[in-house]
Amino acid sequence: MPTLSMKRKLMIFMAAAVFALAFLGFRVFYIQAVQGEVLQMRAYEQQTRDRLITPNRGNIYDRNGVPLALTQTVGSVSVIRAQVEDAEFVARTLSTMLEMDYDLLYEKVNRRVALERIKSHVPMEIAEQLRQMRIPGIVIDEDVERVYPFSGLAAQVIGFVGRDNQGIIGLEAKYDGYLAGSRGRILTETDARGRELIDSETIRIAPMDGHNLVTTLDAVIQQFAEQTIAVAVDSKRAVRGAILVMDPRDGALLAVANAPGFDLNDPFTINDDQLAAIWDSFTTEEQMNHLNQMWRNFTINDTYEPGSTFKIVTSAAGLEEGVITTQSMFNCSGFKVVGGRQIRCWRHPRAHGTLDFMAGVQNSCNPVFMEIGEMLGPEIFHEYMLRFGFAERTGVDLPGEAVGIMFALENIGTVELATMSFGQSFQITPLQLMRAGAATINGGHLVTPHVGQRIVDNDGNLVQEFFHERGRQIISPGTSETMKEVLESVVYVGTGNRTYIPGYRIGGKTATSQKLPRGSGRYIASFMTFAPAENPEIIVLVLIDEPQGAYYGGQVAGPVMKQLLASILPYLGIQPVFNEEELEMDGVGRVAVPQLAGQRAQDAKNILDTLGLDAEIFGAGNVIINQFPLAGEVINQGSRVIIYTN
Repeated sequence: MPTLSMKRKLMIFMAAAVFALAFLGFRVFYIQAVQGEVLQMRAYEQQTRDRLITPNRGNIYDRNGVPLALTQTVGSVSVIRAQVEDAEFVARTLSTMLEMDYDLLYEKVNRRVALERIKSHVPMEIAEQLRQMRIPGIVIDEDVERVYPFSGLAAQVIGFVGRDNQGIIGLEAKYDGYLAGSRGRILTETDARGRELIDSETIRIAPMDGHNLVTTLDAVIQQFAEQTIAVAVDSKRAVRGAILVMDPRDGALLAVANAPGFDLNDPFTINDDQLAAIWDSFTTEEQMNHLNQMWRNFTINDTYEPGSTFKIVTSAAGLEEGVITTQSMFNCSGFKVVGGRQIRCWRHPRAHGTLDFMAGVQNSCNPVFMEIGEMLGPEIFHEYMLRFGFAERTGVDLPGEAVGIMFALENIGTVELATMSFGQSFQITPLQLMRAGAATINGGHLVTPHVGQRIVDNDGNLVQEFFHERGRQIISPGTSETMKEVLESVVYVGTGNRTYIPGYRIGGKTATSQKLPRGSGRYIASFMTFAPAENPEIIVLVLIDEPQGAYYGGQVAGPVMKQLLASILPYLGIQPVFNEEELEMDGVGRVAVPQLAGQRAQDAKNILDTLGLDAEIFGAGNVIINQFPLAGEVINQGSRVIIYTN
């Protein structure tokens, strides 16, 4: 008979066996029921090779369907080391076909990884040649490459993509979720050494292409703006310049031009020859800082003191509050003493003398606006700055928008109020100023500046439309009507007369902004206009940063604005209508020749026809490369303009 000790041992053994069996049963259940799907996926991944397929990124179009950003198919070359039979031959072949360093390729070919990417964005003809050679170990996949047909057109607005096809700046970044699409896969079965099995099944999971973005930009107006500002910046040896063109009725941006620009097809090449000459001496961080400066959109990323263009806001506030009328009288002695400090008029030491409000705006007289600011008082003046949106972002659908820098109400003293009334002592973005100007002339409501209009699929079906509701009412329609009349007189007889074009009713305000520190001799010349004055369809802002020589807004930005409007207004189908005074003037029926270079021949003929000018075309190309007379020259209607094509 077994002893008590043996029974105890047997019981312990049986208990251990039962526990072990229970544990094993639980483990099997846990592996199959809980981890089964995960482990099955891991096994599948070990037994297959996964190659990603890049989707076609959605296109970007202007408002007329002109492509601004496209995607083209290219090749991608990779190497599977387990399938390579002759590493030297593979490296030598790829070195010749791809024009790459042999030693680098030999190192890549011999790396012990499942799949080594050799080169992306390979032209399809080269990729197809490699495919036809059927060299063991070399794998050719389809890839995509972003292409910008107009190179640098609207570069800071459109933006570009990185190597992973993801948007980096501009619209490419803002609408990346719509444009990007989702990747597909190619799955093949392999053995333990990573070699593809004979007669193995290849599974292709197709990518989902991105949707297309239709913008409010107009490629023709954008080209007009970029050509005009580039010439102005170059001729005035300025640091930079910008032009904004917007529909004041709904905030649709028709053009956003920055000079200098850059090539979207080569965005990592600096556009400054002096910097390019010493580029290799910079650290990686320094190079990125310079590139970021090149990519900046001056109109939304930077703030500045607006100067006299802000007098539009002071005027509207004074009229709206009833502290002035268009007949209110003022006196300019060349300066005004505020808080014991003498603040000069731009005309100092000369004076404007006695003048009414209309003349004050026409002559951009600082003491007039200091008086209006004093009548309003700091509380009401500050309230109008908030109403016009200077303490908030405009909401434009572009990344990196800055916001205005202004005094808190409790910090606005008499001197601050005086200088703020004519556009100093605070900073705003050009787009904030444009938005305020639009509200002044569109009946008094704020708009949301925007570029994105709608998302469509490849068949043109609407996926999503972007709605921008009319903003809050900030001044009355009556005040808005009065301001249109006041600002039209600035162009007709005031400081903006260099933009006057017979037959067109144009309103606007010039500015000469002194950059900090005061007395540095650095200025920003600017001009904001709208047309037609009676029912504005566009509002335009021109800025030229640090022009050399003459720097007054009317002198510098006025002719630039005239040249731009002479091109844009006919293109938009806005016909000149001469009033009685213009009909009696010497030179009736004279028009400024628009900028035609870079435009399609048929578009140019249409523009000239609208202006009452004849076109004579030399050359059989579609794009104009030169013209005579030159842009900006004033000639008689019925005259002939010679255009040369490519």
